Amino acid sequence: MSKDTKYLLVSLPTSISPSHHQDEALEALRSTIGTDNGQTHPFAIPNFKIGTLDALVQQADDLAKLESSCQQVVAKVADSLRSILDGDEDRVQQHKTINDKPVDQYLRTFQWNKIKYRQDKPIADLIDSLQKEVAGIDNDVKAKFSQYSTTKTNLAQAERKRTGNLSTKSLTTVVNPRLIIRDSDYLDTHLIAVPNMSVKDFYKNYETLSDKVVPRSAIEVAKDEEFTLFAVVTFKKTSADFIHKCREKRWTPREYTYKEGGKEAEAKEASDLEQEAKKLWGEALRLGRTGYSESAMIWVHVLALRVFVETVLRYGLPLDFVCGLIQTNTKAAKKARTNLDANYSYLGGNAFNRDNKGRPKKDDQALTNEMQSQGHLGDAEYSPYVYYEFEIV
Repeated sequence: MSKDTKYLLVSLPTSISPSHHQDEALEALRSTIGTDNGQTHPFAIPNFKIGTLDALVQQADDLAKLESSCQQVVAKVADSLRSILDGDEDRVQQHKTINDKPVDQYLRTFQWNKIKYRQDKPIADLIDSLQKEVAGIDNDVKAKFSQYSTTKTNLAQAERKRTGNLSTKSLTTVVNPRLIIRDSDYLDTHLIAVPNMSVKDFYKNYETLSDKVVPRSAIEVAKDEEFTLFAVVTFKKTSADFIHKCREKRWTPREYTYKEGGKEAEAKEASDLEQEAKKLWGEALRLGRTGYSESAMIWVHVLALRVFVETVLRYGLPLDFVCGLIQTNTKAAKKARTNLDANYSYLGGNAFNRDNKGRPKKDDQALTNEMQSQGHLGDAEYSPYVYYEFEIV
């Protein structure tokens, strides 16, 4: 599926062909679109239980909102897949299927799922069922991805503890506990990470940085490419001031508390997080793949319902229509729309007439009257025929 792929759903009365036959009407639509502007396929929509006109108008509004929600959920699930797969678009595309079919193949061969969404149910019930399903998918994928992201963040923090520089990494494996004064009523040992370029300044000034620093107490504990870690002894009553003065000098005081078995505990924590992250990665990928398939499938079913409801509102009863799916691209979609307007603007009645060159044009007042009569006041995308344009990301 190309990034520029667009789909058009067009519903027209079968009266566009002399025979009023669906196959000939579809062929007329295909001819109108033109092979250069897209591939036209039949899009099978069953007949549903039709209620009152007021109910249909309300359902048209509900379906418009639900379709927008479906579109957002599909996009969010796709973004989750990209994040899980580190932005590898080729791998992402492999997982973006609907019912184990490539998206374009599923659309070309679309069949209403009669088992899951019985067509003898009221349209309102179908809308409610589809709405609950897509909301459930959104919540499930969001929860699992959040769980994976949290574990991944914790793992990254654990890795930084093990592999960072001396200003950030865990000191459990660095500091010899014998260097630390413990259980003293008067003295504290402070660990200070000093940038290597400031080591000379440290040796020159640490004893006078605050009151009651024990002279010549600085011991080099460890060194890496960026920092040198020192242990310095001060009296407890001036500890806070010493730490404050170190920060002013851009030397980094490090917290360290000796714990029996600390090295082993840190190693186990990192190992456990790594295993948990791998497990959740697999679960998030599977749920993302399933969530994409199911949410995209629901979206297409909502579109099918929109076409049906709009067709009833637009063309009335008895219901005799043909629906075509056009697979195209952004540039060709504009040409296809122009061809549709040129051939089927008469379906809009007085709302769409022609200028002195025979080109279709809108009569704004007549269009407003037509929209009001069909319950579409404020719909800027109103056209003389049933038309929906969409992309599945």
